[in-house]
Amino acid sequence: MPVSRLEGIPPTIFSTMSALAVRTRSVNLGQGFPDTDGPASLLRAAAEAVAAGHNQYAPGIGVPPLREAIARHQQRHYGIELDPDRQVCVTTGCTEAVAAALLGLVEPGDEVVVLEPYYDSYVAMLQMAGAVRRPVTLRAPDYRLDADEVRAAVTPRTRFMLLNTPHNPTGTVLTEAELQSVADVAIEHDLVVITDEVYEHLVFDGHVHRPLATLPGMTERTLTLSSAGKSYSVTGWKIGWATGPAHLVAAVLHAKQWLSFSSGTPLQHAVAHALDHEPDFPRDLARDLQRRRDLLCAGLTDLGLAPRLPEGTYFAMTDVAPLGWEDGLSFCEALPERAGVVAIPAQVFHDAGVGRHLVRWAFCKEPDVIEDGLRRLREAVLEK
Repeated sequence: MPVSRLEGIPPTIFSTMSALAVRTRSVNLGQGFPDTDGPASLLRAAAEAVAAGHNQYAPGIGVPPLREAIARHQQRHYGIELDPDRQVCVTTGCTEAVAAALLGLVEPGDEVVVLEPYYDSYVAMLQMAGAVRRPVTLRAPDYRLDADEVRAAVTPRTRFMLLNTPHNPTGTVLTEAELQSVADVAIEHDLVVITDEVYEHLVFDGHVHRPLATLPGMTERTLTLSSAGKSYSVTGWKIGWATGPAHLVAAVLHAKQWLSFSSGTPLQHAVAHALDHEPDFPRDLARDLQRRRDLLCAGLTDLGLAPRLPEGTYFAMTDVAPLGWEDGLSFCEALPERAGVVAIPAQVFHDAGVGRHLVRWAFCKEPDVIEDGLRRLREAVLEK
């Protein structure tokens, strides 16, 4: 039995559904990992780093070449100036960055405003930190952020906001006006905002990701989290980072040293290479993902499961209520046997009663895999 701080937190849905995909030999349109690797030079750089002897513990804060490359990345893309020795911390993926940020900054009883639906690790880590979750829901079918709901979620006990844009699982990229509404509330109530921006480069149709830290008054109160996994198609490498004001980054490092201490040393050197020498790869990847998005969304629409076209990320959302299912979970549990396809029930990313019939589909797969999944869905009986 888990200890009380883990009570009520189920196993992550991604492990559950991916194991189901393997067991049933289903097409996995659930968990968000691509079928192909990142750029060849990145893979070579990792092998060269191993051969060069970069195989022992890295500094807990990260190897200097990577911290310097991250600082250059933030300056090049967003005009953000960072001291790589004080304002950058390398983490074991963005998941650890979220965990270390919440464990390092949040006191038991602090309220944290968080966008719902939320990535499932947010709920687990908020509970472990003893925080009180204050959800603000992005509601179907448009999944836009309501400024009035943001303001209403804040109470005298609120100290933090946990923001995710581009947003998993809805695919929403927050607009300038939506970001400004967050900034206005954060400044008025003296809140720190932790932003998960792992899909920062994977945006479509001319949408633009703008880091919250670039808005007036937000540089000093925003902790920005990201990683190489999504931007460079190496999700298994788990190389992420936290950037921002030195005191916030120091809090991340203070917690992180008791989690992983340090992340894969040769992979850090390789990611440093990619950030500096493969700057166009994420943009090219986004163009390719947009074509795959269109393929999946057109196929789902033909099946009567028309999704809202996502503006970014790996994912599209559909509502299975018209098919007669009790909820998305029962649909996703039955889907492997009925169709040989796995998807993710998005109700697990919501509090009770919200998003019951929403299902998340991943399009970060090879086109032939997406087409195979759609063919299986067309041949199956999807109605309850």
